Formats: sequence, C-alpha cells, structure tokens
Amino acid sequence: MNQIELEKIKKKALEEKIPIIMDDTLQVIDDLLRDKKPKKILEIGTAVGYSAICFSKYLARGGIIDTIEREETRVIEAKENIKKAEVEDKINILYGDAVELLPTLDGKYDVIFIDAAKGKYPFFLKEALRMLEKNGMIIADNVLYKGYVMSDYNKHKQRTAVRNLREFLQELKDNKNLEVEVLEVGDGLAIAKSK
Repeated sequence: MNQIELEKIKKKALEEKIPIIMDDTLQVIDDLLRDKKPKKILEIGTAVGYSAICFSKYLARGGIIDTIEREETRVIEAKENIKKAEVEDKINILYGDAVELLPTLDGKYDVIFIDAAKGKYPFFLKEALRMLEKNGMIIADNVLYKGYVMSDYNKHKQRTAVRNLREFLQELKDNKNLEVEVLEVGDGLAIAKSK
C-alpha cells in the first residue's frame, strides 16, 4: 500500500468535508482487524475509499473487500484513490444503493463494516447478520450520532436517523448470538462479534 497517497487522500477528503473515518475510530478497528486477519470484508458506504484502503492492509493473503457506494462521483473518486494507493487487487467497488444491492449478495464475510445512511442501519443489520461468517464481526460507525442517540434528542430534522440508530443498537443488544460493545470513540462505534 502506498502510505503517501493514503495521506493525500485523507487530507483532500478533510478539506472537502467528505465524511471519512476518524483517527481514533480507525485505531480501534485497526486493532480488531490486525487480530482477525479477515479474508473477506464487506463495507457499506465507500465514500472516497479511504477506510477500505486502510482496512486492506489487514486482509489475509488473497483477501478481498467488497464496498458499496451509491453516488457515482464518489465511486469514480474511490476507484482513482484505490488505484493510487496500489490496492486495486484487494478492493472491489459495488456501485448502487445498498438497500437494493445487499439482498442480491449471497457471499459470507468475516467482517462487515456499516458506515452509510444512518436511517437504514436496522435494514443493514438484518442483511449483515444473514451474510456474517461464523465467528464474524459487525462494526458500525457513528452509532451515537453526535450524542443524540443517548440523549432525549427529538428535533424533527434528525428524528428518523436517531430513532433508527436506537432501534439498531437495541436489536444488536437483544441478539443472543452476538457479543456487543459500544465504544464512545469518534461518533460512537458498535462492535458485535458472533459467539
């Protein structure tokens, strides 16, 4: 992986206010992936490809990341970034809306990373559970959503996202097959390991 290009991708994304994974969140995920050495990762929400590039260094030999993005301009930029970072043999971008694409996928994944439309997290979870490999792990970013999820926040603008994130966290905790922890790093990170 080309670390210099990765730093450039990060700098440009931050300058253009494109949401990318925060450093402290990435550190936690790095540690998880380093221990796990996944063969297959599914990422829901590519943006400019930054997190997929970061995750690619922890793949087992011959491993692959499938990442879903619905915005065409982001797909184009992500492809360029992945090429610049010299990891195009490890990352496969699926262009389309995750709500439509996920039900068509039938592979199994060691790690599923959710970082897309907050209001769709319960749907993403249902699909993730279906595709999770035995001893797999689901990681979801931004689950505390600026602190709104754990507060009595009820403004109209974000109400659906907040309600659905609360539902998502409850479904995780209620699932007897998962060992769940929610960390207050970045904007909240949920880690669910299958038992």
